[in-house]
Amino acid sequence: MFLRTKLSAFRYTYPKQAIARFPADPRDSARLMVVHTATEQIEHRTFRDIVEYFHKGDCLVVNDTWVCPARLIGKKERTHAPIEIILARELSREDRLWEVLVEPARKVRIGNKIYFDNNRFYAEIVDNTTSRGRIVRFSYDGDLYKVAERIGSMVLPDYIQRQPEEGDKEWYQTVFANPAKISSLAPPTAGLHFTLELVQKLRDKGVHIVPITLHIGLGTFERIEVEDLSKHTMSSEYFEVSPQAAETINRALRQQRRVCAVGCSVARALEASALRVNMLKATRGWTDRFIYPPYDFRIVKSLITNFHPPNSPSLLVGAALAGAELIMKAYRTAVKEGYRLFAYGDALLIL
Repeated sequence: MFLRTKLSAFRYTYPKQAIARFPADPRDSARLMVVHTATEQIEHRTFRDIVEYFHKGDCLVVNDTWVCPARLIGKKERTHAPIEIILARELSREDRLWEVLVEPARKVRIGNKIYFDNNRFYAEIVDNTTSRGRIVRFSYDGDLYKVAERIGSMVLPDYIQRQPEEGDKEWYQTVFANPAKISSLAPPTAGLHFTLELVQKLRDKGVHIVPITLHIGLGTFERIEVEDLSKHTMSSEYFEVSPQAAETINRALRQQRRVCAVGCSVARALEASALRVNMLKATRGWTDRFIYPPYDFRIVKSLITNFHPPNSPSLLVGAALAGAELIMKAYRTAVKEGYRLFAYGDALLIL
């Protein structure tokens, strides 16, 4: 019997060279695996072929969050030692308080100041949270996001094993991203495969492209460390589903059209906004929704995602929709067929 609630049931092996270090160029030239849950058929396509699987009235729900170049390199007062700070979450605009990660953490203590942008402003450490986590007060009293856009770099996952490049500021942003909604540490990676031309082809076919927002935080870099999945707790992330988005999606549900989540962040936001009658309500707030099998989806009936690391929550969202056995078959097939894995890798469509 397949142990659906055990982490060990979702482990798989892969060669390190399968990890994509850069995105496909053009974006929609990435490979696409299509998994049909009803027949368990697996197809191998190119991402731009995705137009063939959607029809007039269907909804592709996308995440319009904007990724912040949240990795700032500063210098510690007196010693001038280089210190990396990652802007995790703004706690108070009025008090200029932020939750951050620091590296190397052992060199940063309460009361220390770290200077940035040629000493134009500093961050003072006011509290500890986790081993690497700190609460800091910035001396800068403007919009720190705008400063990060100028002096920061993207926060790439450790598995990419290279330093962020200037190109990542464009590569790590989806075509759906709205600059007014800057707050994410990472993109909804499923959205990285879309080009403006591909989006227009879908619209020309009558497919609704519906934006919602979920700001992806530190949870995207966390790995599940408990064997019993029911014991895992997700980090909370802020999300918004507008009345217009809810109305469009509910219309598609009533007409029995396909509602496809573009990314696991979208799936989490939609399911967190679901009513008992399997309709969507306009919502804004925080969610720590952890989706793993078995799970009864109320809104999402289809998912575009990437191939994720073995111990990541995102893998389990796909497993909950496709079924545990089928998703692991798909992952083993991806490794065998040479698919590019993880954030900059190829795509998976679950129907």
